[in-house]
Amino acid sequence: MQAYILIKCTPGRENKIISEFSGLQEIVEINGIWGVYDIFLKVTTLDPFGIDAIVKRLRNHPDITFTETYDVLYGQGGTIDRK
Repeated sequence: MQAYILIKCTPGRENKIISEFSGLQEIVEINGIWGVYDIFLKVTTLDPFGIDAIVKRLRNHPDITFTETYDVLYGQGGTIDRK
């Protein structure tokens, strides 16, 4: 399973959150971004409940105020189809 997660957080806490979550095996990419959201995550896991667990962990973080998750649709392009 693969998903993209957009995060809003407490202003000034982006680097702390990126540092805390960058070590998770399921997180393929994590970046601070400009715009409505503050952080972008790309997540990949073989466990069907793995993305749920990451989202729950993010939502329980005291500096994260909002998350929005987009699951990748298999069969509609991208590198995930080439595996």
